[in-house]
Amino acid sequence: MAFPGPPKPSRVQRLLGPVGKGLVDLLYPRLCSVCQVPVDEGWFCGVCEGALPLVKPPYCMVCGEVYDGAVAGDFRCSNCSGRRLEFEFAVAACEAEEGARELIHKFKYERRLHLRGVLASLLMRTLEEPRLAGEDLGKWLLVPVPLHRSREVEREYNQSWELCERLSRLTGIPAAKALVRTRETVTQAGLNRAERLRNLRGAFAVMPGRPWRRVVGLKGRRVLLVDDVFTTGSTANECARVLKAEGGAEKVVVITVTRG
Repeated sequence: MAFPGPPKPSRVQRLLGPVGKGLVDLLYPRLCSVCQVPVDEGWFCGVCEGALPLVKPPYCMVCGEVYDGAVAGDFRCSNCSGRRLEFEFAVAACEAEEGARELIHKFKYERRLHLRGVLASLLMRTLEEPRLAGEDLGKWLLVPVPLHRSREVEREYNQSWELCERLSRLTGIPAAKALVRTRETVTQAGLNRAERLRNLRGAFAVMPGRPWRRVVGLKGRRVLLVDDVFTTGSTANECARVLKAEGGAEKVVVITVTRG
């Protein structure tokens, strides 16, 4: 097993489990996360689950961009060839299309916090990537891409931390807010690569320790950097640079729900 798994339920939880589940299902009938039709179990109805744009090979072994053509063996896309990146590789569960994109939008912008469960279950697919499946991920650390404080207050939560926390419950992999966003940045949309790098430079730092706040040690750690979507990779790359240069992390792998 690549990770410890969720904690074992207590004796009381085991006894109340079937009763509690039946009560919840009675009061809150299970619905498909996309189309809202009733389902017996799981997060999706058969139609919506079959329509999920899951990421499947072939894809770039660095940034995870899906390639439609036939490719023999591993490959790097033209965007990654000759480019120095701070993270080892990035992998996503779904392409940012159809139902997956709709779920992310509702979770991120419409305060549908209850969707963190289904998104974390999709995120678990990234741990099946062969380069991660053979790792003892219980020794790794889940770290969210941080929001600036003003943005987090406005949104009321950091979607990346919510995914981290829920994924940690499902897998037993420890999670920590190891990074902080030190300043606001303009939106990356419409910026070229050089402008994106300038926009993000100095925007992140390792979370400082305080007498009232214990911080996790990063030195020599292997990190799973968690976010909801991966687009150009500029944000992930800067976060990985800070984790390694300032925190001393050994390795950073980026996992996201969707690949834009």
